[in-house]
Amino acid sequence: MIVRDMNELKTSARTVSDARWTSIRMLLADDGMGFSFHITIIEPGSDHIFHYKNHFESVYCISGSGLIEDLATGEMHEVKPGVMYALDKHDRHRLQAKEELVLACCFNPPVTGKEVHQADGSYAAPPSTTV
Repeated sequence: MIVRDMNELKTSARTVSDARWTSIRMLLADDGMGFSFHITIIEPGSDHIFHYKNHFESVYCISGSGLIEDLATGEMHEVKPGVMYALDKHDRHRLQAKEELVLACCFNPPVTGKEVHQADGSYAAPPSTTV
């Protein structure tokens, strides 16, 4: 059984910050669960373009408000507590935070915790992984 306290992880190497967001990595690839699980905090007023072309991601909004736009179609959706979105087609998307967003995120394949966003908004493909 794995039990972790997010408050304890906030000051550990499992917390990563970049470009007006912070991600607390509760589960990573080396935990052997087949997915990673993060609590991500997006700063209010920030605007991000992501494209996880090597990963699937699902996101559940715990608190805050914002908008997610599918950049292929222009379709926009409100993000607010209780809303989940899943990037089932490796969707290139824009996430705008009206208020601070607190999001629970799952990635498959799991991230290692050392990834950085590439110029196109993606993470590099994990070694020997086909999505």
